[in-house]
Amino acid sequence: KNYFQPLVIGEQCIIHSTFHKDIPQKEYNIIINPQMSFGTGHHETTSLMIENILKLDFSDKVVLDMGSGTGILAILAKMKGAKQITAIDVDSWCIRNAKENISLNELTNIEVILGNADSLDMLAQAFDVVFANINRNILLEDMPKYSAAMKPNAILMISGFYEEDADLLRDKASQCGLVEVSHQI
Repeated sequence: KNYFQPLVIGEQCIIHSTFHKDIPQKEYNIIINPQMSFGTGHHETTSLMIENILKLDFSDKVVLDMGSGTGILAILAKMKGAKQITAIDVDSWCIRNAKENISLNELTNIEVILGNADSLDMLAQAFDVVFANINRNILLEDMPKYSAAMKPNAILMISGFYEEDADLLRDKASQCGLVEVSHQI
């Protein structure tokens, strides 16, 4: 409670918890009770992802959120019109927390799975957009699996790494048949 203050991102989105009072209303009003999970928007990697999600049209998109933590990115994508979302995390606590946050935001069509990139082999769908706000080593290891699960012309949004690691990730993305469209520091 003492460290999680309401956060406005891009003047369109406010992230707050159930214990915050007198919250200004925005187009996207996200309720997050973070507990022990990562993802309140206060960390730069998460806020950069949110800023970029706010710029995209998610109407009728099928979205994958790898390393979903609190579920914040999946929640925003659903609020922006995504048709179906799969959120995957390796931590059972995050799975419980993401489900709670999805319920707090009164959303449906977000499947939350305990697992890692190997879980993608069991899914029978391809994705229009993939979020992966994790870390360099996992991104490098799992990018081929993300790429294999993407539809043609899909978008992979990655974050969670240091600027000096960007070239390694670009090389890996190129090996996976992906092309960099933009980046943000």
